[in-house]
Amino acid sequence: MFWPSSILLFTAYIVSGQNRSFTIDYDNNTFLKDGEPFRYISGSIHYSRIPPIYWKDRLMKMYVAGLNAIQIYIPWNFHEPVKGVYNFTGAHDVEGFIKLAQDVGLVVILRSGPYICGEWEFGGLPAWMLKEDPTIQVRTSDPTYLQFVGGWYDVLYPKIKPLLYVNGGPIITVQIENEYGSYFACDYNYLRFLREKAVELLGTDVILFSTDGSGAHNLQCGSLEGVYTTVDFGPTGQKCRKAFFLQRQWEPRGPLVNSELYTGWLDHWGKNHSVTHIDVVAKSLDLILSMGANVNMYMFEGGTNFGYWNGANYPPYQSVPTSYDYDAPLTEAGDITDKYIALRQIISKYNPVPKMPIPPSTPKHAYGKVSMVFDGTVQDILTRFSPPLPVNKSQLPLTMEQIGSYYGYILYRHVILVNLTTASILSVPGVRDRANVMVNGRPLGVLERGGETDVNITGTKGQYLDILVENQGRIGFGSGMLNNSKGIISNVLLNGSIVEGWEIYPLPLEDLLRVNLSMATGISPSIYVGNFSFQGTAEDTYLDMTNFSKGQVFINGFNLGRYWPSLGPQIRLYVPKSALLAAPSINYVMLFETENVLCPSKQICAVEFMDTPLINATVPAGSSEEEGQEITFLRR
Repeated sequence: MFWPSSILLFTAYIVSGQNRSFTIDYDNNTFLKDGEPFRYISGSIHYSRIPPIYWKDRLMKMYVAGLNAIQIYIPWNFHEPVKGVYNFTGAHDVEGFIKLAQDVGLVVILRSGPYICGEWEFGGLPAWMLKEDPTIQVRTSDPTYLQFVGGWYDVLYPKIKPLLYVNGGPIITVQIENEYGSYFACDYNYLRFLREKAVELLGTDVILFSTDGSGAHNLQCGSLEGVYTTVDFGPTGQKCRKAFFLQRQWEPRGPLVNSELYTGWLDHWGKNHSVTHIDVVAKSLDLILSMGANVNMYMFEGGTNFGYWNGANYPPYQSVPTSYDYDAPLTEAGDITDKYIALRQIISKYNPVPKMPIPPSTPKHAYGKVSMVFDGTVQDILTRFSPPLPVNKSQLPLTMEQIGSYYGYILYRHVILVNLTTASILSVPGVRDRANVMVNGRPLGVLERGGETDVNITGTKGQYLDILVENQGRIGFGSGMLNNSKGIISNVLLNGSIVEGWEIYPLPLEDLLRVNLSMATGISPSIYVGNFSFQGTAEDTYLDMTNFSKGQVFINGFNLGRYWPSLGPQIRLYVPKSALLAAPSINYVMLFETENVLCPSKQICAVEFMDTPLINATVPAGSSEEEGQEITFLRR
């Protein structure tokens, strides 16, 4: 179950004239940092969900809360969105983020994947793998998958190695996979491959660890020799003793570790905002620390799923909103909460907190209403791009992955071959995940994965049948990850017969600001554009989307994320000041609205910038999730 302690006790290195080591003292059930007992009190933070201008602000707030460590994920798809094309700059500068944490005074617990979960698109795995091999068995010893993972680590780990604690950096431990015991495959050869790759590229001078839910089966399939076993569990009171008892079955000696103490929980569209009471979290933290255990709070700040980075869960298919606030001690915008204050007080009982003021919440500004003017339909997009959009012609529908367009929207067009003077039934059973059906731009209905996939249509020979499909986020947990293709993944039927002959268009919405659609008309899914300016410096704000129904919003070309106020619970989107341009510049707001009925063609509508969030609107009765946290916590 575990290797002898000698394998995990490492030689101290000489760095800048100082001995640096981070080891496990099995005799005294503790970590040793530079030979001295060390207990970490950590919080999870995702650099990929926070604007870089705020990285230091958030890290300082965590430090002042009394934390001495942070835990971070590295989302593979965030750094290699296209096979062989890597991005480690700007918002993707994970090395810079880790160094900044060290400058602030925090050590780092690294969860390098390759799978991370975290309600992130595809659990952090790159969608291009599905183009390379549609049958790929992710998170197993499938040779193709191992080849891709090995190639990724050949790039990532050399960047990480200089940042290990023994090499002068802040990284004290590195995770192998993520909660693998919750995955059906239970493939030890895969875990061994990951362990050996870490040893090959990082050396033996870092503690490798696993974390799994506190169930016997989770630990059975998630633990591996040579990798220190830790557990995770929510604020469950005295049940934490049972969880640590299970850890002891796999690690009879060594530090107790809860790698994920949940400070809140995730949201889904159409469900009420999740809230975990302050006292519940505070009491659980107090108990864990009183036992001398190490703890990481997930999340300390959740942040935002900008762009298309939100994930989804299954079954049933449920998409995660743009906000990843998580009811955490720091809000989505990094604001101080009562939960932050309460947890800081608990921490102060066990570790001295810094004698410095708590950094203030960032200022918010209400910039007011912005008129949004109809500027064209999705059909207009197809002919107005310059150069023209690529067109993929196929007898049968192709998936988004097959044409190399992985996120957002895709449009399938078929020329009707015969007059449909009476209602015919169009069936799209393979819609992934939501589709608007139109004939010559006339909306006929909305189809949805897990819901209605048939619609009545009429039309005449030569008219266009358009199916606009939205990828609402790939599943990032469980066996549903093996069926993660997007677009239309099976045949389309008309009155039971297969529809053949399609033109397939990717829709790069990020480029729409350079498209002139001012002469467009229609009422199908459409683009709306507005602009505003302001005096003084830019401040954070929130964009209220009440007057619209569903779509994607861009500010000055920055993909802010999805909105769906007609479903909730999120109504307003967090807008960091880095997305805004101060005077004399003009700020542009662009919406791609798929279902609006309040703002028809040529009518002026408005969005409103406000100074308070609204992510917790009540959703219709009967659709909210049970608040029984103990059952839900088993999911992670």
